[in-house]
Amino acid sequence: MKVFNQNIKLEDSAVSLTIKREDLLHPFVSGNKFRKLKYNIQKTKELGYNKLITFGGAFSNHIAAVSFACKEAGIESVGVIRGEELSTKIAENPTLSFAQNCGMQFEFVSREMYQNKNSAEFISHLESTYGSHYLLPEGGTNELAIKGCEEILTEEDACFDIICCSVGTGGTISGIINSALPHQKVIGFPVLKGDFLTDEIRKFAKNPNWELHTDYHFGGYGKVTPELIGFINRFYKETKIPLDPIYTGKMVFGVVDLIQKGFFAGNPKILMIHTGGLQGVQGMNQMLEKRKMIKIMFDE
Repeated sequence: MKVFNQNIKLEDSAVSLTIKREDLLHPFVSGNKFRKLKYNIQKTKELGYNKLITFGGAFSNHIAAVSFACKEAGIESVGVIRGEELSTKIAENPTLSFAQNCGMQFEFVSREMYQNKNSAEFISHLESTYGSHYLLPEGGTNELAIKGCEEILTEEDACFDIICCSVGTGGTISGIINSALPHQKVIGFPVLKGDFLTDEIRKFAKNPNWELHTDYHFGGYGKVTPELIGFINRFYKETKIPLDPIYTGKMVFGVVDLIQKGFFAGNPKILMIHTGGLQGVQGMNQMLEKRKMIKIMFDE
């Protein structure tokens, strides 16, 4: 599928707003996951591993993408999943069901154990249980993922003044920062609470041309509000562009809000990166229905 830039019109605004449809890169490994996995899958095969192990939560875009990418590459996959209770709820969970159908094997661990997933003891456990394997961090962020994300911006994007994207583990924005041109500023919208991401990004980012806006996480990772869901539904109705509620939806909300508040001086040309994640909408709607909240609607 072809990535393309789609212009967006905002009422009463002279700001030029465009969204890069990275979500259309691949039907199952879309957006930043395609970029992050590209060189990691290559390295797995180059090193002669036939198994890849990684980590994620109940509705993880990363888990879904890894399961399909490994299936496509002929590599076995294992997902270490946060939450022991999920082991009996695979059939009810669209993300885990998809990953299992792609051949992914699961290891469900307690939240306490998951917090220690990078410990020498846990890594040793994985080695003894699953044998030789390629280990990929949660979210897929490492040097090879950064390399892949550096390919998000292309020559046709040189005309933009500001590049905006959501921030999870910091890998995607780091790649964008590294490939941005000198005249471009990169703005990240973290979906997690806290300022720790600044240090994470500095581990990979080579340029100082970036900043984070931390007021658009809507309560933290995986948290949503009726205001956010309503915005996503209105945005789709007006543009026919679907947004996920965990990452890109929050970023686009933040950009539009800042435009309306007059944050961007001089009417710059802004490019927003759609990082995919739409596979999680079904699971989110299940949660919203249980809470009797408005759901995300892309069919009407």
